[in-house]
Amino acid sequence: MNQPVQKNTLYVGGLAEEVNESILHAAFIPFGYIKDVKTPLDHATQKHRSFGFVTFLEREDASAAMDNMDGAELYGRVLTVNYALPEKIKGGEQGWAAQPIWADADTWFERQQQEEEMKRLQEEQKAAMLVAEDLHRKKMAEDREGEKDEETETKNDPMAMAEAEVLKQNTS
Repeated sequence: MNQPVQKNTLYVGGLAEEVNESILHAAFIPFGYIKDVKTPLDHATQKHRSFGFVTFLEREDASAAMDNMDGAELYGRVLTVNYALPEKIKGGEQGWAAQPIWADADTWFERQQQEEEMKRLQEEQKAAMLVAEDLHRKKMAEDREGEKDEETETKNDPMAMAEAEVLKQNTS
């Protein structure tokens, strides 16, 4: 899944517990003007989750910071610095999407109704085909019975036998 990279924002991983937003800001300020620093908190512990984001005003500053700070040490921990991917929340039909999971509920229900309608139509069509096949079999059986009746009538009718004899002679 290709996601556009935010060239001004850096992901900084491997942060020590002691590092806060102001320390992170101080570590990256030598590379250029910083627009924003965030360290997302774990809701249970209210501590950062050992990573943060640094957003620079200029792309070139972010690039320089990434080149210099990736693999650098801060408070005894080695940092991982990359371009940040856009913020996503789980949900949507494709798994990860920039929308909540319930956003595609209407399309899901619509798709379910369409699938049920298709099944119903297929069952109706199948039933109609079975009825048509049954009618065809009955018609074929009636036709065969009619042919047998004609043959027996021809054998018993002297006029029909005479006509058949004349036809045979004319074709010979």
